[in-house]
Amino acid sequence: MRVVVDNGPGKRRRSGPAKPATTLRVAIAGDAPALHALIAAHLEEGRLLPRSLGELADHAHRFVVAIQSDKSVAQSDTSVAQSDQVDRIVGCAELAPLSKAVAEIRSLVVSHDARQSGLGHRMVEELGRRARREGFARLCAFAHDARFFVRMGFAIVPHTWVPEKIAHDCHACPLFRNCGQYAIVLDLERAHALTGTSQGAAVGSHRG
Repeated sequence: MRVVVDNGPGKRRRSGPAKPATTLRVAIAGDAPALHALIAAHLEEGRLLPRSLGELADHAHRFVVAIQSDKSVAQSDTSVAQSDQVDRIVGCAELAPLSKAVAEIRSLVVSHDARQSGLGHRMVEELGRRARREGFARLCAFAHDARFFVRMGFAIVPHTWVPEKIAHDCHACPLFRNCGQYAIVLDLERAHALTGTSQGAAVGSHRG
């Protein structure tokens, strides 16, 4: 999984035209074609795993999607300009359970024109909140570039520290013995409260 989504909070970004507003919501089965297209469009970068349309439809409820609302102007028959709002999915991420205690963040991707806006950070934070609500104690991810997650409070660990992932997926992977990805974990029970600040913002909060 490639993580080239944003610079994280507190990082200087280049000035430019304001990006359309984006909102987050839980995906539905009807989003599967858009999810499939978004993931497929970034496969050539070599960091995402392909996902089938059927798999995405079956597990759509695990995904958070970022919706960007663009206004388009259309001409009516009377030549009067009318403004229509077009919503499109510009980002997604999945919270996939590996066990009762551990969930993995998968298929994290933001379209090129929506990057550098903190959108990847927002989606990971949202999945962190969901993971806590659903009773998971730990989040994990596997990425070729771990810096994005490290900035959010995750720690790089040996792959053997995530046996759930090895049992669930890795044994069937042809690159199992020569994996080029980092294993990254976050202990939700020890993580600080969600802050959204630049000081290593965590993705969980203390219980109680």
